[in-house]
Amino acid sequence: MSRTATHHVTRGTAKGTPYAHAMATVILLRHGRTSANASGTLAGRTPGVGLDEVGRAQAERAAERLAVVPLVELVTSPLERCRQTAKAVAARQAAGPRVHTDKALTECDYGEWQGRKLGELARLALWKTVQTNPSAATFPGGESLSEMQARAVSAVRRRDAAVSASAGAEAVWLAVSHGDLIKSVIADALGMHLDLFQRIQVDPAAISVIRYTDARPYVLATNTHEGDLSWLAPKPGRKRGRQKADPGAAVGGGAGHVGSER
Repeated sequence: MSRTATHHVTRGTAKGTPYAHAMATVILLRHGRTSANASGTLAGRTPGVGLDEVGRAQAERAAERLAVVPLVELVTSPLERCRQTAKAVAARQAAGPRVHTDKALTECDYGEWQGRKLGELARLALWKTVQTNPSAATFPGGESLSEMQARAVSAVRRRDAAVSASAGAEAVWLAVSHGDLIKSVIADALGMHLDLFQRIQVDPAAISVIRYTDARPYVLATNTHEGDLSWLAPKPGRKRGRQKADPGAAVGGGAGHVGSER
C-alpha cells in the first residue's frame, strides 16, 4: 500500500455503537497555469516561475468559487505560482485569513529532470517507471515519488488534525500545492497504491476535497473546475469546535448534500 502518516483520533460510542469522529475538511487546490506548463517544461522547483495570463484567470475563478466557503486557514507551497494562487483566494475571503507557507507542500524534487522538456524526458527509461511503477521511481539528483508522497500526506494529515483541534470538525481549510503532490494525497485517501496514482487527474487550478475521520478518509470531490461549493460552509447554529459523530458511509449512497442541486 502507499506510504501514509500515522493518524490517531479517539473513537467514541453513541447509544452503545462505535462511531468515528469527523475532522476538519481540507480543500486541495493546484496552482494556476504557468508558462512552463504551457510550453511542456518540467518547472519543478525552479525559482521565478509564476502564473501566466491564463493561470491568473484560473486562480481568480477558483477564488470566486471558494469565496462562499469561510476558510479558517490557507496553507501553500512556498513556490511563487502557488503563493500567487493562494493570494487570489485570500483576497476573496471575507475574513481575510493569513496565508501560511509549508515547505512540505513544495513541488517534488525532480533533480536533473528539472527544467527539461517533457517530450525529451518521455524518451528516457525512467519515464516508463514513473508512469507504470512510480513507487520505484527516484529522480536522479532528486527525491523519490514515495518520499514525496510520504511528506505530502504527513503534512496534510498533521495540519488537518491541528485545524480540527483548534477550530472544530466544521472547519474548512485550504492547501495550495502541485499536481503530483495533490494526486499522491488523493491516492492515499482513496487507499490506492502509489503505483496507481497516475490514474488521477489534477489540472491547473482544479479543486479537490477530502474529509478525514479516524475510520477512513472521504474523498468528496476531485479535479473540479465548476460548481457550487457552498455545501462545504459550516451549518448555521452548530456550536464551533463541537465534535460530531460520523455514522460511517451511507449504505446505498445516501441523500447527498442539501442544496447541492442548486
